[in-house]
Amino acid sequence: MSIYNQINKNKWRTGVIFFIFIFLLSGFFFLMGKFFESPTTYFLTGLFLSFFTGGLSYFYSDKIVLFTVGAKPADKKEHFDFYTVTENLSIAAGIPMPKLYVIEDEAMNAFATGRNPKNAVVCATTGLLNKLERAEIEGVIAHELSHIKNYDILLASVVSVLVGMISLVSDWIIRKFWWTGRLMNKEENEKQNPLLAIFFAFVLITAPIVATLIQLAISRRREYLADASGALLTRYPEGLARALEKISAENQPLSTASLATAHLFISNPFKKKNHFSWLVNLFSTHPPIEERIRILRDM
Repeated sequence: MSIYNQINKNKWRTGVIFFIFIFLLSGFFFLMGKFFESPTTYFLTGLFLSFFTGGLSYFYSDKIVLFTVGAKPADKKEHFDFYTVTENLSIAAGIPMPKLYVIEDEAMNAFATGRNPKNAVVCATTGLLNKLERAEIEGVIAHELSHIKNYDILLASVVSVLVGMISLVSDWIIRKFWWTGRLMNKEENEKQNPLLAIFFAFVLITAPIVATLIQLAISRRREYLADASGALLTRYPEGLARALEKISAENQPLSTASLATAHLFISNPFKKKNHFSWLVNLFSTHPPIEERIRILRDM
C-alpha cells in the first residue's frame, strides 16, 4: 500500500471512528434511559453529547491533549536543536512548520497532534531533548512529521478525546452508585427489572474497555509507516533506530500520560514501573520497539 493510499484510508477511518463513537455513546445513554424509564430523553442527550464532543475533539483536540499532558510552548533559544531540526525537516517534507511544545519531564518521549498539517503541533519532553544527540532528535521529529503528513494525528487526537468522554461518563455513574448506594429512589428501584440492573452494571464496567478498543482501531501499521516515512525524510534510519533504543532502555514513566493519550506517543509512556503496564501492553496500539528497530536497520 502506498503512502497516499494510507492517507486516504486514515481519513476514511476518522469517519468510521466518529460513527462508532456516536453509536456507542448514544446507545449507552439509551440503556441508561431504559434503566431510569426515560429512554427517549437519555438517547437525545447522548446524541447531543456525541455530536458536541465529536466536534469539540475535531477542532480542539490538540489544545485538550496539550493541557492534559501539561505541555507548554517551546522557547527557541532554550530548545535550539528542537526548533532548527523541525524547521529544516518541515521544509524537506513540504509541510508548514508545526507549533512546538515541551513537557518538563525527564522521561524521553514525543508526540504530534492537531487536525491537519496547517494546525499541527509537535511536543517533546525535556528529557528527550536533553538526552538524545541531534541526529537522534532528527529521527524522532521526522517520525512525528510523518504522522502529520499522513494525517495520523487527526485520527489519534480524535480518539483521545472520544475515549476520554466515554470513560468519563461511565466513571461518573459508577462513582455516583458507589457513594450513594443507589442510582434512583426506593420506589423506582422496586419497579426495576433486576436483570436489566445486572445488564446495566455490566455495561458500566465494560464501557471503558470498549472505549480502549476504539483506540485499537488505529492500526499498528501507522507506526511502521511513520518510521519508514521518517527514515525517507532524513535518509538516515540509524538516527531513529538509536533514538528508539535509548527510549526503550529507559524505565522512567511519563508522569502526565494517561490511557487516553498513551497511543499518541512515539513509545509506551508508562514503562515497566507502572503497575498496570501489563494491561497497557495488552491493549497497546504500538508495535514492539525491538521490531521497529530491526526494520529500520534493515533499510
